[in-house]
Amino acid sequence: MLALLCLVFQLASANVSAFKGHNIILLAGQSNMSGRGGVHNNTWDGVVPLQSKPNPSILRLTANLTWVEASEPLHKDIDIHATCGVGPGMAFANRMLQIDPGLGPLRLVPCAVGGPSGTSISEWGRGRFLYKQLIKRAKVARRDGGSIRGLLWYQGESDTVSEVDANMYKTRLVNLFNNLRADLELPSLPIVHVAIASGNGPYVEIVRKAQLGITLQQVMCVDAKGLPLLEDKRHLTTPAQAHLGLMLADAFLALETYGLTVQQIYTYQASI
Repeated sequence: MLALLCLVFQLASANVSAFKGHNIILLAGQSNMSGRGGVHNNTWDGVVPLQSKPNPSILRLTANLTWVEASEPLHKDIDIHATCGVGPGMAFANRMLQIDPGLGPLRLVPCAVGGPSGTSISEWGRGRFLYKQLIKRAKVARRDGGSIRGLLWYQGESDTVSEVDANMYKTRLVNLFNNLRADLELPSLPIVHVAIASGNGPYVEIVRKAQLGITLQQVMCVDAKGLPLLEDKRHLTTPAQAHLGLMLADAFLALETYGLTVQQIYTYQASI
């Protein structure tokens, strides 16, 4: 299986140059997407790993809807009710440009909100505030001719508290992905989402099973289980976030270049 995945990434590297122009990537979910790497006692330590360093070819859409050069923490003005640190977005973007420097500029649209207690998937339902903000920011991002290339989604920890919510997770996640594609008029929007490594409650495995069982076309899941966690046992460390960004980029390239499904490869698992 590993040899097959390496071959896919080699082929993707040779063909990714087809994705030229202003390439927009949406980032959504809760705290592990907005980033808590390096946050201890509500203070970020300021450490940025090499994989997550700024690059003039990586921009981000600010809360006031302007483009600036991206830097960690990407969600500092979006997830405003918590202290943000390193997330996976910058490492993802740098990995994409490492494979093909001509791919830029990459435009990241941070939309994840964790806050002090997380956000459940029901809060991302169609018509809810977080959903409307995601749609609004996505539409603003492409006003000047940019093309939305994909969505990165990492959420689910809050849905492990209630057994009812955990059992409803798969239906709600499928509805979310379908609704986003419909409302953005992108029926084949590539989506790479993350199977959670931790949770706020006892039903982690139910949510993980739901995430790993999504079979929509142009959707791939990467598995964060095994990546190191902070002392709170819920949030990924800085090295783990950087590694996750690389995982997301490799999965995205395979998915968008060849339209591969989870079944055609396998769920891309963490290894650090």
